[in-house]
Amino acid sequence: MKRRRRDGAEGFSLSFLDVICCGFGAVILLLVLTKIGEPQALERSVRDLDALIAKLQEELHEIVGETVILNRDLVSKQEQKSEEQARIARLRGDLSNIRGEFATTKQYSEINEKIEGQLLAAQQEMTEEMQRLASQRRRKPVADRPVGGIPIDSEYVIFVIDTSGSMASYTWGLVVEKMQQVLNIYPKVKGIQVMNDMGQYMFSQYAGKWIPDTPARRRAIVDRLRGWNAFSNSSPVEGVSRAIQAFAAPNKKVSIYVFGDEFTGDSVQDVLDAVDRINRADARGERRVRVHAIGFPVVFSARGVSEYTGVRFATLMRELCRENNGTFVGLTEIRP
Repeated sequence: MKRRRRDGAEGFSLSFLDVICCGFGAVILLLVLTKIGEPQALERSVRDLDALIAKLQEELHEIVGETVILNRDLVSKQEQKSEEQARIARLRGDLSNIRGEFATTKQYSEINEKIEGQLLAAQQEMTEEMQRLASQRRRKPVADRPVGGIPIDSEYVIFVIDTSGSMASYTWGLVVEKMQQVLNIYPKVKGIQVMNDMGQYMFSQYAGKWIPDTPARRRAIVDRLRGWNAFSNSSPVEGVSRAIQAFAAPNKKVSIYVFGDEFTGDSVQDVLDAVDRINRADARGERRVRVHAIGFPVVFSARGVSEYTGVRFATLMRELCRENNGTFVGLTEIRP
């Protein structure tokens, strides 16, 4: 009886141990399988994180670059804002000055208009006696006409101005002064035009057209003249020819005023003949366009400048004015 009971206990003990060993084996197998998969997952995670970091760094660089550009634009806009604010301040100051001048002169405007009208009528309307005297003067030979006195019966005025270096360097202030004086002779005309001796217009928007005669436009002409700088060959031929061809008309009284100091062309007579062909005289000896000239003695006063071209300019202008019913005035000073 005792032996049978011991054999049953041993059988039970071996079965329990077998179960325990199998359980430990299963746990160890699970651990082994888990450890085998972890390195691959970790490697994938590291690669994904590296790619994400690289992408974020690239986006950061782009954001930094855009920030630099925006900051530069902001600084530029701030500078422009400061300049515009300064410009607005200057314009406000100019506006205040203009308003002050306007307030001062407004009460005299009607009187000035009446005076200008009377002066215009007195200067530009010929009386019967003046017509009779003018008729007598036309019957005289051309060679007997005196050089002196500028007729002011023209309705349109053209300035042909030598813009060469000698004029600009030595006598430009006097050129501006003489321009103002000539304009004052004509208080009101139907049109004005300004070009240089090469035929280049002062205001390109008025090329081939008359500039309206208004106080504001006259001021604009004088202001532009002070700083006008255009290429010149020191020969008024091109400017005079273009002025006659573009603006001469049978029903218009036109005067050309030539401002210059020298003539560098080949022949004085060729110029006279060329102008005669385009500015023909009528049966009474009158030309379609009067030609006046003012000679500035730069070549006689400035050092290092030849007098020869100045003598040729005076010769050309005296004959050109005489043949085209105008007047030549030779100045003796180059300073205002």
